[in-house]
Amino acid sequence: MRRTAFRRLAVAATACGTAAITALTALPAHAATYSLLIFPDQGYGSVYNFINSARTSIDVTMYELRDTTAVSDLVNRQKAGVKVRVILDAQHTSVNGSAYSKLKAAGAGVTYSSSAFVYTHQKSLTVDRATSLILSGNLDSTYYANDRDYGVYDSDANDVTAIENVFNADYAKTSVTPSDGDHLVWSPTDSQTRLLGLINGATSTLDVEELEFGDSALVNAIVAAENRGVRVRVVGMDPSSYRGYFDQVVNAGGSVVTYSSSGGLYIHAKAIVADSGTSAAKEFVGSENFSDNSLNHNRELGLIVSDSGVLSGLESTFNTDFANGTPY
Repeated sequence: MRRTAFRRLAVAATACGTAAITALTALPAHAATYSLLIFPDQGYGSVYNFINSARTSIDVTMYELRDTTAVSDLVNRQKAGVKVRVILDAQHTSVNGSAYSKLKAAGAGVTYSSSAFVYTHQKSLTVDRATSLILSGNLDSTYYANDRDYGVYDSDANDVTAIENVFNADYAKTSVTPSDGDHLVWSPTDSQTRLLGLINGATSTLDVEELEFGDSALVNAIVAAENRGVRVRVVGMDPSSYRGYFDQVVNAGGSVVTYSSSGGLYIHAKAIVADSGTSAAKEFVGSENFSDNSLNHNRELGLIVSDSGVLSGLESTFNTDFANGTPY
């Protein structure tokens, strides 16, 4: 979920360390299937370039859209003849209202999300039905300076087709059973099962970076991983809300560090790396928090891949965040 008790006032500076940036400023025409974005280190220029690369269509599902540059780019694409369609979360009209009005006035297709979900917490963009960008963070510039977030460009045809099929249904507010394509993780369909599979499959290391750490099934699986000899590390936020779950991880021998909600780097990410440095390595990036709503009642999207570039960027950034966090 978006910040509730955790939300702090934005501050101007961030101490992000020297995390590796593997993402590109614009996705090239012949890019690898996957490409990682790391925020706030990189900034959002690549996202704007991605929007502006659209020649025929762009479909956006966004929990919070409060970035005037991104909205202007979408408006301009619509005026240039690109078919722009946007789904915004219906529970956040105070945040999304300005974007909704501007897109509507420009003739873009824009709708508030279906009441079938508690929240539409998904954050994704698909350009020309060829490449999707799956994000852990919103297009909300209020939080850009300090939020640790990730994004992955995905040009796998089966993934993109599945994302578009779900978009079409959600835009029309009709029911759909999402396909996972080759690598997707959907809520409320199968995200808990898919994430449990990732955690339970870890044999050597398990690194978890999550804003919300409150799902007992996933935490129990992490504890079980530590108990079977997997090295577990967790990066999270102020422990007040999740102290009991952090205690379980630490008592099993795992390591937890946290960041304060009062300033500095804000861990908004939702990412997991399993078995880093081995041929079995897998990584998750998406919008899913460790919470009942996020896994079982919201519309959410993530992906699990085995990609060396994505892995390298995630693990380097995680190592920096882990080193700079406050030991729990």
